[in-house]
This record gives sequence, structure tokens and C-alpha cells, in this order.
Amino acid sequence: MLEIKDLKKSFREPSGSLISILDVPTFSMKAGEQVVLRGESGCGKTTLLHTISGLLDCDAGSIKLDGIELTKYSEAARDRIRADKLGYVFQTFNLLPAFTALENVKLGMTFARKAIRSERAAELLKSVGLADRMHYLPSQLSVGQQQRVAVARALANQPRLLLADEPTANVDPANQSKIIELIQEVCTQESVAILLVTHSDEVASRFSRIDRFEDLNRATEHTQTSVDE
Repeated sequence: MLEIKDLKKSFREPSGSLISILDVPTFSMKAGEQVVLRGESGCGKTTLLHTISGLLDCDAGSIKLDGIELTKYSEAARDRIRADKLGYVFQTFNLLPAFTALENVKLGMTFARKAIRSERAAELLKSVGLADRMHYLPSQLSVGQQQRVAVARALANQPRLLLADEPTANVDPANQSKIIELIQEVCTQESVAILLVTHSDEVASRFSRIDRFEDLNRATEHTQTSVDE
């Protein structure tokens, strides 16, 4: 369902040097599979998710999602594919503050140009335990409840793959396990695969497949190439 080959991404520093962030020879996962990538902060995990989602262009390599070679498409086309086939749970939730929980989930449907289905949005919020908070603004919700809205929104378009970037980073320790259980349970019900990245051993331990990011990625933050080389 997801297949990556020879993926590379570098960034240029103010000094003019290139810093290699991603050098991934191969990575794959099956439909419905739940995978965690464990790695320290700043090692490139978020960059990997951004290249998979099409938010960032890669420098080289292949990314196939559900048989579609994403690197061959324009940015606009990748946006449409992402809206159709990917859900994304960000560290910072990215909820729109002026919209209710229900409206935030419904907005996720507009990105894929699908018919807005209030009943689908409501069912998702019920499934994440927010049946009585649908009409609350983000400011009226706890951090944990905001994360639940973000999970519901990410699943609004019935994606094939959910990308989750440190989804418990801003949640208190008491609720971290609940958030992971919730993501796994809802994705199992929806037949959605999960690719979650984390620096937490405790979070990683809740997955049957744990890949160490340092084994997957041959680049390190100290690998630099001079502009003149």
C-alpha cells in the first residue's frame, strides 16, 4: 500500500552547505497495517511524513501510495491525492479556532471536494468520545479533546493511510495511552493503515511493528556536503 525506494531529501544551511535529512533505501507497509517509527527528536521523522504526504518535494526517489507514484505529480495533483487517500494528525492539531468540533471535521471533507456529510462527521466525533462536545469551539475543549477532534478530522474522507506525527507530544502523560488506543481502535474500525512517528518508547511499545528510524534512514543531521563539492 505504501512503498518507498531511494528517497532523499536535503536542506541548504545559511552557510551554503547541504545537510542530508533523508536517505531511505527502502520502506514499505501493507494495507491496514499499523506501524510505528521510533526515533529521537530532530532526526527527520516529520520530514519523512511531509514527503510522503506531498507537503514537501523529495530530491530523489520513489513514493508509491496505493499504486500511485506520487513523485510524478504536480503539487496541485498531490494535494488532491493527499485529500483523497491520506489523513494527517499533526503535533499541534491545526484546528481552526473559530469553528466548532463538528465544523472542523466537516472542513476536512471539503479539501477532498467530497459532499459534506454531517452524519459522517458526527459519527466520527461519537467514535472518539465527543458526542457531547460537537458544538464546542477548540478553546472550550481540553488538549486531549482537541487531539480527538484532530483524529476525527483526519479520518473524515476515509483515507487509506493515516500519518500521525508525535500525536501525544502535547497531551499529558495520563492521556497518552488513551490517545494511542483511540487512534488504533478507530483506524481498525475504518480499515485505515497507520504510520505513526514518535520519540517515546512507551508509545512505540503499543505497536506490534516497531521500526527504528535510525535503521531506516542512512542520513544523519551531521552529514553535510559543501556547495563546492
